[in-house]
Amino acid sequence: MSTSVHTLLKALLQNPASVNSKLQAQQLHAQVIKTESSNFASLMSIVLSIYAKLNLHHESINVFNTLHPPPPQAWISIIRCYTSNGLFLQSLSAFVEMRAAGDYPDRNVFPSVLKSCTYLRDLRFGECVHGCIIRLGMDFDLYIGNALMNMYSKLQNMNGKIGRRNIADEVSDKIPNWMKTNKYGNDVENSGSNAYEMVNKFNRHVGAVDSIGCSSQTSYILPQNYTCCKEKWEKGALHVDSVKKIFERMPNRDLISWNTVIAGNAQNGMYKEALDMVGEMGNAGLQPDSFTLSSILPIFAEHTDVVKGKEIHGYATRHRFDTDLFISSSLIDMYANCAKVQYSFQVFNLLPQRDSVLWNSMIAGCVQNGMFDEGLKLFRKMLWSEVKPRDISFSSIIPACAHFTTMHLGKELHGYIIRGGFDDNVFIASSLVDMYAKCGNIKIARWIFSGMEQHDIVSWTAMIMGCALHGFAHEAISLFEEMKMEGVKPNSVSFLAVLTACGHAKLVDDAWQYFNSMIHKYGIAPALEHYASVADLLSRAGKLEEAYKFICSMHIKPTGSVWSTLLAGCRVHKNVDLAEKVAEKIFTIDPDDMGAYVLLANIYSAAGRWKEATKLRINMREKGMRKKPACSWVQVKNKVHAFIAGDESHPYYHQINEMLKVLLELMEREGYVPDTNEVLHDIDEEQKRNLLCGHSERLAIAFGIISTPAGTTIWVKKNLRVCVDCHIATKFISKIIGREIIVRDNSRFHHFKDGKCSCSDYW
Repeated sequence: MSTSVHTLLKALLQNPASVNSKLQAQQLHAQVIKTESSNFASLMSIVLSIYAKLNLHHESINVFNTLHPPPPQAWISIIRCYTSNGLFLQSLSAFVEMRAAGDYPDRNVFPSVLKSCTYLRDLRFGECVHGCIIRLGMDFDLYIGNALMNMYSKLQNMNGKIGRRNIADEVSDKIPNWMKTNKYGNDVENSGSNAYEMVNKFNRHVGAVDSIGCSSQTSYILPQNYTCCKEKWEKGALHVDSVKKIFERMPNRDLISWNTVIAGNAQNGMYKEALDMVGEMGNAGLQPDSFTLSSILPIFAEHTDVVKGKEIHGYATRHRFDTDLFISSSLIDMYANCAKVQYSFQVFNLLPQRDSVLWNSMIAGCVQNGMFDEGLKLFRKMLWSEVKPRDISFSSIIPACAHFTTMHLGKELHGYIIRGGFDDNVFIASSLVDMYAKCGNIKIARWIFSGMEQHDIVSWTAMIMGCALHGFAHEAISLFEEMKMEGVKPNSVSFLAVLTACGHAKLVDDAWQYFNSMIHKYGIAPALEHYASVADLLSRAGKLEEAYKFICSMHIKPTGSVWSTLLAGCRVHKNVDLAEKVAEKIFTIDPDDMGAYVLLANIYSAAGRWKEATKLRINMREKGMRKKPACSWVQVKNKVHAFIAGDESHPYYHQINEMLKVLLELMEREGYVPDTNEVLHDIDEEQKRNLLCGHSERLAIAFGIISTPAGTTIWVKKNLRVCVDCHIATKFISKIIGREIIVRDNSRFHHFKDGKCSCSDYW
């Protein structure tokens, strides 16, 4: 080799940072091979470090495999390379092998090892590494301290749920051939040694490691000013403040140190501590950066404190952080959670570039605030902008489709999901189950649910609630029991679903059993929704006094909506005295509760107490209250048609009216007699009959009959409860025309077919 080449090679090896491309690294690698130097292993370790720095993991592994045994620097480079390329299991395997070979890590290797423990959620291994760090006296290193805090904050939360994963089984097959015999000449493989023994051997190297890695054998080798006090570190799980203890013992702290503690507190629900740390950081002379702000913004979103959120927004704008994608995403989420979607749009529209995270945040914000049209428009714009949707994109937009009368949007989205290969995602599949169930097609919901390879609590709950809303109460209960047998622990939402099922089938005893089980067996405190569900069940079952006592005994103050379930029961069972008592409770909570006024007026009218009903309606007018008109929607050829009771404005009204006359004649031949008790007006019987024929759901059904082919299922949605007479009439119509009619009112689905309804006349 010429002198000039030798000089260049020597210069590059002395300054490996000057090699900044793959080609240069490969040329250097070739020259090292040609030199056949006596310190070949050392030179190859430098080449390996260059490959690792350039993130060339295949080349790094190839070089590493030529070193038998690898020098310490080679171990450090390959461990860092594995970690930077997301090969975390291989990184920890290499660390175990390094310690088994008798080589000691330096300060550069531990951050990579701790990062791998964090991503693999193996706290036990991380604790062992912590013990090794203490034994080697590196626990005061800034970067190691940051890595330790990051690991503990992410693997431990306020509830004491700790990430646990033992990697011993998974590293057993990753021992290279040169490790089959260790430096003592023993045959590792034939002696039955495996990765478990390697891990145990590693543990013995660091001493009798306790839960945080402190060793009973380390106190004499630690610096004198360091205290490893076992009383401060309980055996088993770490204390919640373990991250703070590491932080306080660090002699030097940088912005990353502060951000790690702040983010850990915020993620674990310790909001006050997180905000206090931001103040302390300022006192230490450090200014919050974009990471700091993105960590604390969710706190204001959680507490819907839009004023404080705006202050952070102003700070971000003044320091030019407002175009940072993480900050922008956090601001969009914060404003959306505070019901200020208009501000979310302002942040979104001012961004020069938008990634999928920002699109998803904006779409989710719209859907969460009931702006379903805007959410769907944004989803289309995202596709037009050639931003590829992710699984979270579909989970955010699918619920919007469930709130539309028409199902074709949901079907289009489902088709896109299948074409994109997202249909095997458990979260998306669960959202599809929920969407189809809420759109009225419980059969497709059941088909998707049955085709899922695994079911989580969300998919089980969606299917149980779907069956409950469609009147299949016993199937919902069977699914709930099957879920428990599969080892899935029910949560508060799944209990609400099974209570809803019991309520729709008058299963009072079963409901009490589940309600008590939720409290005493599973330790779940009832929320307002659970109380309302039980109160509704008792009220509609005629147990009005029991429902009244139940509401009065609630451990939380009942709201007007809870009392309204009992008021609705009083209307069904015509209990005027109790209705007045309950209405008084509601008006005390909310004097302008229009629903309570309407219900009480209807109760008076049904009892023939027209003066009280009239007085109440006059009071409503004086307060500026207007009763919400009954409205029904029907889908015909992907277009939705709306009908209001008594409305004659539809262009096909005359054809609809003719069809209703024909149907009425055929129904009367089958034995139909109008139930005029539901007409709460002081008029004669003939007028009442005419009013019944003009109810919105009948207009929608008649239009569906004349506008769709014979045999087609008719889908109708109504904003109020289906009245008794329309329920009876729809059963007759389904039998006469030989079609299934699905009606979704404000509480459940009714499947009318062959003269019967899925609700068994209990709704």
